[in-house]
Amino acid sequence: MTLQTFLADNIRYLRMQKTQLSQEKIAEAIGITRDRYSKYENGKVSLPLEVLVALSKFYHLSTDLLLTVDLRKYRLEEMVNLPDNRILLPIKTDEMGENKIEIVPFKASMGYLMSYADPDYIESLQTMSLPFLRNGKYRAFPVEGDSMPPHKDGAYIIGRYIESLNDIKIGKTYIFLTHEGITYKRLSAVQPTALEVMADNSFYKPYNILLKDLLEVWEFTSSIAVEESQQNELLLDNTTIIKMFNEIKSDLSKLTS
Repeated sequence: MTLQTFLADNIRYLRMQKTQLSQEKIAEAIGITRDRYSKYENGKVSLPLEVLVALSKFYHLSTDLLLTVDLRKYRLEEMVNLPDNRILLPIKTDEMGENKIEIVPFKASMGYLMSYADPDYIESLQTMSLPFLRNGKYRAFPVEGDSMPPHKDGAYIIGRYIESLNDIKIGKTYIFLTHEGITYKRLSAVQPTALEVMADNSFYKPYNILLKDLLEVWEFTSSIAVEESQQNELLLDNTTIIKMFNEIKSDLSKLTS
């Protein structure tokens, strides 16, 4: 299927299913003749950029979406907009109406980096449902390493999609998708051009994620352990106890000041 045919199918589908308007009404809304619009919808001629933009504004859909996604496969009312004019993120539900949470495979997490904006790839991921996770778009990501205890290597973090960086909060933990890969860290500071993140394991030093390299942010909502914790792993060392005591002391001082 050519790009011209793909786009023609999309605008015909939108007109008939979303607006149920005539070709004449759509043409009038975007400032062209019915005859001219009909040729675009039938795929007889290429759609000029100015008409593409006009249709994008009319339907409140990104040009990227109109050009690259088969809209007949997805319910538009169950989608969440991605920033930077990227394609939409479908929210899938099961037979009971619960959100389907896509699971990013542990062994293929780098494949997600290459295909996170491809609806067909997202459609291929296995899913699960958790009844207490509602009102948002959720996805499960694998955790690697020992930087964020008690989450062990191989555990899964379920994150809620963050649509705007204005919604992130210092002190909370997030899954960050960058050009380098997927990382789970605690947000420690927000800078004009970067986010400072840190591990809960003090062995690792804080570092910056440049905003220009940031692709997606998912806020921690819950986790799934795939291995049982050992008893000695739950014991706190003296350094940790002293740190916790000092933090409590500091908080109490703020409350009484």
